[in-house]
Amino acid sequence: MKKINNLVFGMMVFPLAVFAQQIDFSKKIPFDPTVKTGKLENGLTYYIKKNTKPEKKVDLRLVVNVGSILEDDDQQGLAHFMEHMCFNGTKRFPKNQLVDYLQSIGVKFGQHLNAYTSFDETVYFLPIPSDSPEKLEKGFQILEDWAFNTVLSPEEIDKERGVVLEEYRLGLGAQKRMLSRYISKLMHNSHYAERLPIGKKEILEKFKYETLNRFYTDWYRPNLMSVIVVGDIDVNEMEQKIISHFSTYKNPTNEKVRKTFEIPNHKETFVAVETDKEAPSAQIQLLYKDYEAPKTVINVGDFKDDLVEGLFTTILNTRLGELVNSPAPPFTYGYSYYGGTFARNKKAFQSVAMSQEDKQLSALKVLVTENERVKKFGFTQGELDRSKSEILASIEKMYNDRDKTNSANFVSEYQSNFLNNNPAPGLEWTYQTVKEVLPVINLNDVNALIKSYLKEDNRVVILTGPEKEGLKKVAEQEVLDALKINTDAIEPYQDAAVATSLIRNEIKPGKIVKRESNPKIGTKILILSNGAKVIYKNTDFKNDEILFEAVSFGGTNLYSDADMKKVEFANGALKDAGFSGLKLNDINKFMTGKKASVRPYISGVTEGLSGNATPKDLEYLFQMTYAYFTDLNLDPEVFEAYKQKQSTYYNNLASQPNFYFQQELFTALYEGNPRFNGLIPNDKIWKETDYTLAYNKYKERFANAADFEFYFVGNIDDKVIEEYAVKYLASLPSSNKKEKATDLGYRMLKGDLKKVVNKGADPKSNVMILYYGDAKYSNKEAMSMQALGEILTIKLIEQLRENESGVYGVSARGGMSKVPYGSYNFSIGFPCGPENAEKLTASALEELQKIINNGPEEKDVAKFKEGELLEYKKDSKENRFWLSNFTSSYTKGNSAEEVLKFEEYVNAITAKDIQNVAQKYLTKDKVIGILMPEKK
Repeated sequence: MKKINNLVFGMMVFPLAVFAQQIDFSKKIPFDPTVKTGKLENGLTYYIKKNTKPEKKVDLRLVVNVGSILEDDDQQGLAHFMEHMCFNGTKRFPKNQLVDYLQSIGVKFGQHLNAYTSFDETVYFLPIPSDSPEKLEKGFQILEDWAFNTVLSPEEIDKERGVVLEEYRLGLGAQKRMLSRYISKLMHNSHYAERLPIGKKEILEKFKYETLNRFYTDWYRPNLMSVIVVGDIDVNEMEQKIISHFSTYKNPTNEKVRKTFEIPNHKETFVAVETDKEAPSAQIQLLYKDYEAPKTVINVGDFKDDLVEGLFTTILNTRLGELVNSPAPPFTYGYSYYGGTFARNKKAFQSVAMSQEDKQLSALKVLVTENERVKKFGFTQGELDRSKSEILASIEKMYNDRDKTNSANFVSEYQSNFLNNNPAPGLEWTYQTVKEVLPVINLNDVNALIKSYLKEDNRVVILTGPEKEGLKKVAEQEVLDALKINTDAIEPYQDAAVATSLIRNEIKPGKIVKRESNPKIGTKILILSNGAKVIYKNTDFKNDEILFEAVSFGGTNLYSDADMKKVEFANGALKDAGFSGLKLNDINKFMTGKKASVRPYISGVTEGLSGNATPKDLEYLFQMTYAYFTDLNLDPEVFEAYKQKQSTYYNNLASQPNFYFQQELFTALYEGNPRFNGLIPNDKIWKETDYTLAYNKYKERFANAADFEFYFVGNIDDKVIEEYAVKYLASLPSSNKKEKATDLGYRMLKGDLKKVVNKGADPKSNVMILYYGDAKYSNKEAMSMQALGEILTIKLIEQLRENESGVYGVSARGGMSKVPYGSYNFSIGFPCGPENAEKLTASALEELQKIINNGPEEKDVAKFKEGELLEYKKDSKENRFWLSNFTSSYTKGNSAEEVLKFEEYVNAITAKDIQNVAQKYLTKDKVIGILMPEKK
């Protein structure tokens, strides 16, 4: 904070007029000089940037400036349907060869290879290895085929109807029903209200083949397309590939005009109050729509305006966050922002909240009041200064890591430039300009915004929530009345003093008694005088990142059954009380502009803390760690507020069919387990919850630092971490007691079990197939189970989705655990139509049985290996990967060096190994759970 403030305030000591003269606000925002961009003669736009993180990978993207808004009446849903067809067969990759090829080079369908369709655009993602000319050439062939050579055969179209209809089915439910009733008010008199991307069921079922061909021919054309290439590549070579693959295509002779569609203004305030029996929560949305289309950001003055909007949003949301953290929170969450609506050419000032189901009107009044408070009194100088430091700290962190940024982060920026003409000046220019412009922004700039935002016309209020007996539905007039605030009664915001420290007690530093190192994995170990152990790895993956986790065996498994049930739902409230006598709002205010955070946790078999910091703010991470160990606050008021917010969230969750299904299934499987409290707390559980007991148990769990290992990964300076470890960790209380993971002996029911749960009004089902049990842990078997899950997923997609057209998505997952006892688990899951649930369950089990009987196909084993090795190469250059490796090695009791043999282990897995674990673990004792709609 001190360094940031010195920088900001040092710039502000000069008269603002001097700065205003020095800054040329009319100067045009430049385009990033590190990006090669151009336009082919046929109008196709391209962007190319060399970026070596991750190494030997490239992100390819095809952006089509066309979405559902351009569909004819008989094409509703076909923009999205066309996206599906691009994966179902092209000129060079007929039928399913495209997905098959990409899987063979380690690209996973859905996880890496993907696409989306919105109102205004359709975008295809293709991340591939760039380590061979053949793979790069194939990648461009795929982009070219998507753009111009997709095969729209009647057979494939008819097969895909079922898949798209299953995706349509997934979207059914309370939110869809309520949206269909209020969208006409939200998007008043707009074409957008008639063109939801998923389309209409009757059209998807019966559209003529020619209708889809017409959409493809009309709209998939060069002058509506962009190709984006970012990765570990040669820029000039990529430009030549774009030219060779895309320059020969021509636009239609009589091309259709790519229209833009307005959202008309309206004099009324539209109110929509919608309820549904399956609505999971009560939501409030307040929109003040702009009169005009958003202006294009062209020059430095426009850039300043964007910064002012960012400052405004930061300050207002800080105020709303303080209300959420107050003893009597008006809502579970609340935030405001100025941004887009469904339409590209309409923005709005929007306030959103989730409230208790019977407190929507009071929550709406709070949102309106806070907006009016800003309008009447404005913000304070302290708020503005803190928000400036927060924005500066964020951009500074990005700038410091500018040479370590993932390619995927750049691609969206260029997509936005193509579609919306948003500037793409690059991080160097942005950072320097933020530093120049921030100091000249004053309170008048920020305070003036609210007057342009708030209005009594072009306003929409949407309330959605549960419908149930005894709950009175809000009337439209009540909503209109809630918007009328007595501004005379509004008082100015009181900006409380900022805390001076995170620590209030005297610290008596310890010392380092031993230093060790492990050159194989690049770690250094500090043994501290109180017995605590610090293990850290200095990396160059990020310049401005240090990740942290402290872990110790113990957890709630050391609690008695009775105590466990009393504290389970109170543990989450403990951190909300703050520490060192500081409330959460005090801590958040103190930490403004500082990039460090720590979060304590207590799981079943461990307790610990996790966090992150920039190198310059690392000391704050250590201070928070010290405070969470030694000086956690006890605050019953905070617990009551936490309980209210959690109840708001949980109360109606069981009304959702899928959640109700899981609750019923696992309640049955945990029958007889005295520690199972259900998935959500009810009034009886809250009444029995003991916050003070949870607090005392927490203190027990964190009373002995010698039982913890403290892991750090990132840009770490040896002298700095030793200094902080001595002061903040070696000083923690400790004892000689060492705890272990405890197995309490409780297990889910075993046997061949089947449970059908009826819930929900829509024709939607969900299938879960579970295998689990005790087993001696084996690294080889664990990896074989993982491979089985990924390979079976490939086969299930081929059979249930592509051949039977019965599902949109399906997955299988397998693994083994070592703590607190050796075990295996395997699951298959998919949503589908109720009429197909039994048939598809049989098909899924048949695919599994094929592997049990014959083993997996070698080509599928190769796909698994290629995908794992590709992920490993990328992930092993990430701090998160190494931190996870250290903590999992700790809990499993393995050497952290095992990770160095990962490639060896993967390559050693055989089809026989996979067949063996399938035969050993998946031939008996399965649980089948099926969600079916309620019987009428």
